Amino acid sequence: QVQLVESGGGLVQAGGSLRLSCKASGDIFSINVRGWYRQAPGRQRELVATITNGGNTYSADSVKGRFTISRDNAKNTVYLQMNSLKPADTAVYYCNAKYGPINSDYWGQGTQVTVSS
Repeated sequence: QVQLVESGGGLVQAGGSLRLSCKASGDIFSINVRGWYRQAPGRQRELVATITNGGNTYSADSVKGRFTISRDNAKNTVYLQMNSLKPADTAVYYCNAKYGPINSDYWGQGTQVTVSS
């Protein structure tokens, strides 16, 4: 079992920056991949970025060059640095962990990011 707690959302103007944090607790050694997803009103949840235990990262095309995922293993925390934010980035952002032999999904509670034009 894994628990994920997010922080760092808020309201920002277009062009601004925010950093999201996601701290994991519980059986963290069985987590295989950490990531961030987002869901805008009326849309499906979509993948934003992932980072493996080895530090390999993936970013969706829509955020590439603007968002950076990173991790601090000593703090069991994953970050999403979001720069050059656009109104289209407005969504609830969810922290994700893929856990155990079948990569079961664990989710944080979600944090609202609102980008004003």
